[in-house]
Amino acid sequence: MKILQAITLADLGGAQSVLINLSNKAVEDGHDVYVVSEENGAMWDLLSPKVRKIKVKELQRSISPVNDFKAYLALKKIYRQIKPDVIHLHSSKIGALGRLAFPKEKIIFTVHGFDSVRLANPKFLIIEKLLKSRVKKIVAVSEYDKVILKEEGIDKSVVTIYNGIQDIDAGKKLSPTVDFETLRKDYKIVMCIARLSPQKKFDLFCEIAEKMRGEKLKFVWIGNKEDVRPLSDNIMMLGEISDAKDYLRYADLFILPSNYEGLPISIIESLAYRKPVIASNVGGVSEILNGKNGFALENDADLFVEKIKHVLLDEGRYEQFCANARDTYESHFTIDQMYNNYFSLYEEANH
Repeated sequence: MKILQAITLADLGGAQSVLINLSNKAVEDGHDVYVVSEENGAMWDLLSPKVRKIKVKELQRSISPVNDFKAYLALKKIYRQIKPDVIHLHSSKIGALGRLAFPKEKIIFTVHGFDSVRLANPKFLIIEKLLKSRVKKIVAVSEYDKVILKEEGIDKSVVTIYNGIQDIDAGKKLSPTVDFETLRKDYKIVMCIARLSPQKKFDLFCEIAEKMRGEKLKFVWIGNKEDVRPLSDNIMMLGEISDAKDYLRYADLFILPSNYEGLPISIIESLAYRKPVIASNVGGVSEILNGKNGFALENDADLFVEKIKHVLLDEGRYEQFCANARDTYESHFTIDQMYNNYFSLYEEANH
């Protein structure tokens, strides 16, 4: 099968992780895979050499009538040259341009968190509603997203497929700038991996850390591009790290304070590493965390503090949380489960 995957930005995030995993597994299964995105970004380096990479310089997140029209023409040309059997679109911008440029009966469009439109960019809701029928299938990454899509009148041909990830590489060699092994002799590590953006509640992260200054804890944030002066001496900011998820081996607990989410890859990665998770109860988070592998909470620092203590301060209870975390990953969020679910849609679009 000839598969065209397309995403607006080539930096690393949840949507890019899904695209990378689907693309790399499909080429290993003998399919022809093409990936279309912007020119620069770390995503390109993580794609298999067997994946054919097509970079469109006009693709960008911001609205630009001139560049958007050029990108639309580029997509039309790519379709004529490749003649793919199925087209899989990720993210809103390419989701709109692709639904205009490609035949609708071949299009699978994954909505990686509909609140990124509904709450963060409501002016684009009209575009989603106008183009809702220009697809074979719309994929929601959580039941939560499926419900809110329906509330906006987007309910035909919508299915839910949970994100999945490749299993961890426990033997991978790392060269951390922090001596975590020594640090963990005296402290437990509460880690968050996220970029600094309005979506992520760094202010809540800092408030939680401030309230727990008397505990033997270090709060580690990975993903900040800019330097940040921490509010508390128990916060460590490590900046951007290309293999950030592999640092979860050093964590005792993962937290994700956030204003909105789809189905966070970082939470699934933490579960794969046997790490309990405490996160904001947004998007599909409550569909992952069940009180036995972690907690989905309202954005209140005292609630986070209470559950962090609950998970970490009893060793027997903590070990059970860790075992449950891994069981959740293996039961629901492996790459094979995600890939097989998507491939059934690809085969449907190819007939």
